[in-house]
Amino acid sequence: MDKNAFGGPLYRKLRAYGASDVYAFHMPGHKRLMGEFENPFQIDITEIDGFDDLHHPENDGVLTEAQRRAAQVFGAGETHFLVNGSTAGILSAISGCTKYGGTLLMARNCHRSAYHGAELRGLKTVYLYPQYIPELGINGAILPEDVENALQKPIIEKKQQADGKTEKDSGGDREKNQNRIQTDIQAVMIVSPTYDGVCSDVRRIAGICHRYGVPLIVDQAHGAHFPFSKYFPEDAVNAGADVVIQSVHKTLPAMTQTALLHVQGEIANRERIRKFLSIYQSSSPSYVLMASIDACVDLIERDGEELFAKHVRELKNFRESCRELKWLYLAGLDSEKDGIWQLEAKLAEFGQTADFDRSKLLISARRANLAGAGLTGEELSRILRERYHIQMEMSGPDYVVGIAGIADSEEGFGRLAEALHELDQDMDEKIPVGVSTADKASAKSNALPRLKAVLTIGEATEAESACRPLAACEGAVAGNYVYLYPPGIPVLAPGERVTEELLKCIEEWLEAGYEVHGLEYDGDGIPKLGIVKE
Repeated sequence: MDKNAFGGPLYRKLRAYGASDVYAFHMPGHKRLMGEFENPFQIDITEIDGFDDLHHPENDGVLTEAQRRAAQVFGAGETHFLVNGSTAGILSAISGCTKYGGTLLMARNCHRSAYHGAELRGLKTVYLYPQYIPELGINGAILPEDVENALQKPIIEKKQQADGKTEKDSGGDREKNQNRIQTDIQAVMIVSPTYDGVCSDVRRIAGICHRYGVPLIVDQAHGAHFPFSKYFPEDAVNAGADVVIQSVHKTLPAMTQTALLHVQGEIANRERIRKFLSIYQSSSPSYVLMASIDACVDLIERDGEELFAKHVRELKNFRESCRELKWLYLAGLDSEKDGIWQLEAKLAEFGQTADFDRSKLLISARRANLAGAGLTGEELSRILRERYHIQMEMSGPDYVVGIAGIADSEEGFGRLAEALHELDQDMDEKIPVGVSTADKASAKSNALPRLKAVLTIGEATEAESACRPLAACEGAVAGNYVYLYPPGIPVLAPGERVTEELLKCIEEWLEAGYEVHGLEYDGDGIPKLGIVKE
């Protein structure tokens, strides 16, 4: 058989991309450059004798030992291999840390899998809204005081009710009733870092959660590299989070779908988490993917110090080379000097308590656009891809994001730097001399709209629904999710009431050509939304 004809159209397209000169500033973290699996079919097996069982691991089994080593390398009390991505870990963590019908306090910018976890378990959701960074047009950190206030609220409300009910009780009875008052919230869920690289103060948030006896779950899918260099933000395991989910495939050299779930401390119910891992993970876990995780852990254990030192050195050089850019801006650059954060400047750029992952290459065109360039993130991404053969990870309204990791090369950083300088020079020649952006208003906000939940997510998805033209949905209760992908954060969740502000946001995204998931079309080209029949 002709080798070039083997495998079908998808396989052939993948082979062609792999053989091309396109440089990948996107996941997976091996970048098609780092890996030793010459023929995955040779190691693709099932649970045969001597190879353990992910769902029923033996005390001295090969998978048990591999997961123990991963726990040691990442500094966790207990670590589980995930072959269904971080999604399986998030679903298992939420399910294991809550009871059916309970309450979850979660960041509104969590990945859609967190919403699905709430939906499947019939949970009531209370939302934490991230700060907004207008200069970059991205969501920022979750404030620790917002977590404290949210955890306190049900306690205060219950105390007030108890005080009213026990007004005629003896002092001893009143004190006894008050001592029973506890928060209704069963778990707290945040994402740190965000897709754009912004980190919350996990250490402070974990301390607050633990004072209330509530487990903190951190979606750190984009931060599996954090433990291995002080150049990056503190990792959530070291910061004291109870359950941490990391996608090794995103920023480390491992195959797509590979991830880790770490558990530590006594607050999170480990037995329940293990139970739900067995439910949400495939009953036929891929040994190729598990071997990829194990090989990645082995590489870091053996050569991690050297690899990360080289990576940080090249990353610093690239970032410094971008300092000369006039119209394009690499996020974080104004807040560091010689690779060292300037704390006041960082606070001004990213907000109170926030940190930033400098391996996320967020390149903003907002300065150019305030001067009239009119360059969208989608167009910037297209130019880099078509003209310079550089593929970025994602594009926002006026920025692009690239993911850098230890598999990246000095040549790759050099190609991106050269492309950005050429584009910046092109804009400098087109933008009139003397134009200043200092007095111009910032671009419109892309902050998440704050919506009122009328039903729980589960109630809304189970209710009878009907499609209605998007323009006629103001005041209706959503029956399905609406989100931009990437990154997959719902801007509208089932059970929330649709507002005029939200409709304007969605219409603007559609006009700008962004892929808005969750809308339906029936051939007439008019976007429609599933709404709950009231």
